[in-house]
Amino acid sequence: MENSQIVLKMENISKSFPGVKALDEVSISIKPGRVHALMGENGAGKSTLMKCAFGLYHPDQGTISMYGETVHFTCARDAMDHGISMIHQELHPVKTRNVMENIWIGRIPHRKAMGMKWVNERKMYEDTRALFQELGIDINPRTMVGELSVSHCQLLEIARAVSYNAKVIIMDEPTSSLTETEAELLFHIIRKLTAQGVAIIYISHKIEEILKISDEVIIMRDGRLIGSWPASELTMETIVNRMVGREMTQRFPEKKHQPGKEHLVVQNFTSANPSSFQNITFTLRKGEILGIGGLVGAQRTELMESIFGLRPIAAGTININGKEVRIKSSKDAIRHGLALLTEERRATGIIPMLSVMENMVLSKQSADTRHYTSGRLFLRDKIRRADAQRYVKSFSIKTPGIKTLIRNLSGGNQQKVLLGRWMLLEPDILILDEPTRGIDVGAKYEIYCLMEEMAQAGKSVIMISSEMPELMGMSDRVMVMCEGHLSGILEGEDITDRKIMYLASTYEIA
Repeated sequence: MENSQIVLKMENISKSFPGVKALDEVSISIKPGRVHALMGENGAGKSTLMKCAFGLYHPDQGTISMYGETVHFTCARDAMDHGISMIHQELHPVKTRNVMENIWIGRIPHRKAMGMKWVNERKMYEDTRALFQELGIDINPRTMVGELSVSHCQLLEIARAVSYNAKVIIMDEPTSSLTETEAELLFHIIRKLTAQGVAIIYISHKIEEILKISDEVIIMRDGRLIGSWPASELTMETIVNRMVGREMTQRFPEKKHQPGKEHLVVQNFTSANPSSFQNITFTLRKGEILGIGGLVGAQRTELMESIFGLRPIAAGTININGKEVRIKSSKDAIRHGLALLTEERRATGIIPMLSVMENMVLSKQSADTRHYTSGRLFLRDKIRRADAQRYVKSFSIKTPGIKTLIRNLSGGNQQKVLLGRWMLLEPDILILDEPTRGIDVGAKYEIYCLMEEMAQAGKSVIMISSEMPELMGMSDRVMVMCEGHLSGILEGEDITDRKIMYLASTYEIA
């Protein structure tokens, strides 16, 4: 193939971090007007490779060229000036500024008056409106970003990447926070961009959407390139097998648990925020996995955070094992046997400047300090290391060591560390908010097995999920919310995608 047919070429790219070789002589070629899916398990090196392409990392060896000419990106701005844009997996908007300022950050339009430069707000507003109108995004440009939902922040990042008029756009898990409708909007945007000759590099663990949107699939494993194939030649099974290097015959573990008597009863729960959830009543049984479905804005996260004591309520009661309990803080929730894995691992989960070990033992250390001091004045590192090592091994966490900073791990491995943090507390009720977002199929299965093991042990699991197959495949019952209201609870054969979507889109006011 001639270089004129390739917009971006990366040859023999290698990159190492302390204790781990993230990339080992990886070579890829990106063609204009095509969607190149980049797939692999967590820690395969996908994000690292793209950060090399975007100038965030500098390869230890190898070359990068655009249209046949070798380039050396010193920073992300350099890459953008050469026509490469990137939507990152973890969102980092400036929440104290409005939408249009976030779109044009670093490129704010100015006008001159009285010999000085002034921000041209009218032009910035009109340019943002025109961009949103072209992309089909319905967000007020003057809204403060701190007021937006996670999915709207994701759409904001997509719009900003498109606004650079780039020749190559890297999308790292772009639909992880989007509803099905918003994902379809993204696919429409991608088709429009490829028709204009823009090349898309699309990182995702959602195989169904990869087969739907991509022209070519590039698969990596353990920092190496496994191969590249036309998407039309692949199936879900072949992709999974090439990603993990082993046969995966089951997507979900076999259900062997049997729900028992009532464990948790939530009655008439109403948020202190009048625009949030209202009058929610539901039960959770011992040995049960209760799925919670709904669209963005359904207030599922807000409800679970209120049960965990993180948000105030105006009314409602919680009963655990037949006794009413008062939960005013996360400390109260932990004391009553609850654990909560939050939706945004970077914002409310990991502490990036701490090690894997320190992140994992954090909650146990706070709730039961004596466990780590043995009654002495100082923490005993030997006990902390043993606890952390137990779940690093149990969850197959890919890390050079437990003293490695957690920010150097892939997103999926960070998620496993957070799961280990809560499992150290041995909770009776585990609340999981989008637990497999950005997680590869192998790691997903491990998390599903953990949920099944908890249910078999008589523990209870609540799982918020926006992935329909996950809700239907793992849940004993599915509680569906719509705009802060409980619209229905499905069980057994009634758990279908159509019924879930219907209930997620409507509710009846009693």
